[in-house]
Amino acid sequence: MSVDVVRESAEAGRVVLWEESARDGAQAKTLMSADFRVRLARRTGGMFGADGARHVVFAAGFPAVCAEEYEAVRQVTDEAGDSVSVAAVCRGAVRDVEQAVASVRGAAHPRIMIVVPASEAMARVMTHRTAAEALTIGTELVKRARDLDDSVAVDVCLADAARADNALAGTHAGAMTAAGAGLVVLADTVGGQLPDACGTMFREVAAAAGADTVLASHLHNDLGLGLANSLQALRAGVRVLSAAWLGIAERAGMVATEQLLLLLALHHRELLRPEADLWWTAPDLTHVPGIAADVSRETGVPLTVTTPVVGTGVGTISTGTPFVHPQLFQPYDPAEVLGTRPQVLLTQLASARVVTAVAARLGHTLEREQTTAAMDWAKRRAFRTGQAVIDDDVFAAYLDGLASLPVRSAR
Repeated sequence: MSVDVVRESAEAGRVVLWEESARDGAQAKTLMSADFRVRLARRTGGMFGADGARHVVFAAGFPAVCAEEYEAVRQVTDEAGDSVSVAAVCRGAVRDVEQAVASVRGAAHPRIMIVVPASEAMARVMTHRTAAEALTIGTELVKRARDLDDSVAVDVCLADAARADNALAGTHAGAMTAAGAGLVVLADTVGGQLPDACGTMFREVAAAAGADTVLASHLHNDLGLGLANSLQALRAGVRVLSAAWLGIAERAGMVATEQLLLLLALHHRELLRPEADLWWTAPDLTHVPGIAADVSRETGVPLTVTTPVVGTGVGTISTGTPFVHPQLFQPYDPAEVLGTRPQVLLTQLASARVVTAVAARLGHTLEREQTTAAMDWAKRRAFRTGQAVIDDDVFAAYLDGLASLPVRSAR
């Protein structure tokens, strides 16, 4: 029996990221190629250096979907299985469990996650049984999976745990742990849980399950509360937190990996006790913007100006006071934390300082009259075209063509 490094990390108080963009992200109508899943697993684990497998569970896919999906999971297992803890997700059926185990066998730290309904409504829909009956079957499947290959860690996701009876879920979580489950994941499957209720769920399930049970979170974002609820889980003692790059997951998605990592890296001492240490190796956040951009290109999910942490607005300045005192208008320094270089953009809000700075970047030194003329031109053009940001090439052409107010070129 191999050491369960994820469970070991959680019990030591270290955070483990359960990365779902390749698996739950598919339910956002995206598809990552097998090659891209390999690269993403390696890069996500690589943020933690040699401790990638202890800090990242990479949900490589759902092997039962089709032969191609099975092979994609196998490729991640074969080519990235030493960078992260590789996981395959499956339904609560014997054949699916056997297939999932086979798909990750051979990785350095393989895992499967069996999805079992926890609420009465979900149990009726998924299994045509009561919640207690479905949870009991889940415990038997844990035993079956452990008998198949005890080198593969077995986790259970309690689907719709947010609407389940906490005492019932906790009792069965304890039984699943006794049967060999590494983690028991509590899912707000429909993303409708409020933060106070989320914290209560994790505390009550933990109390009913017993000290041996290691809980994990899987919290959707349909009400925009995935991140807030994940922080509630953290405060309740949970250290395995599910997330997805760009938040891609079913419907409105789930907590975004980049947001969760940034908050934990910068503010974990405020969120928890001052002496809390969440990392074997702290994540190198300078990798985050590049990974997010690659995920956006692969999936077609856009990075917008308002996307936190990795959006196109991060590190940009277009008005006067932020230009003079940028630290007053941002909660962290994007250049220092993320390696995102600051950029001054020319828009209809431009001050004289902004116009001068953009012109200097383009190789022009402006006199006062020229600055005023350029500022007026920029504002008129933005409103005439209906486009706020003026392209550098357009502004450069304007500067080059100034006749009445000659420009002294720095080139």
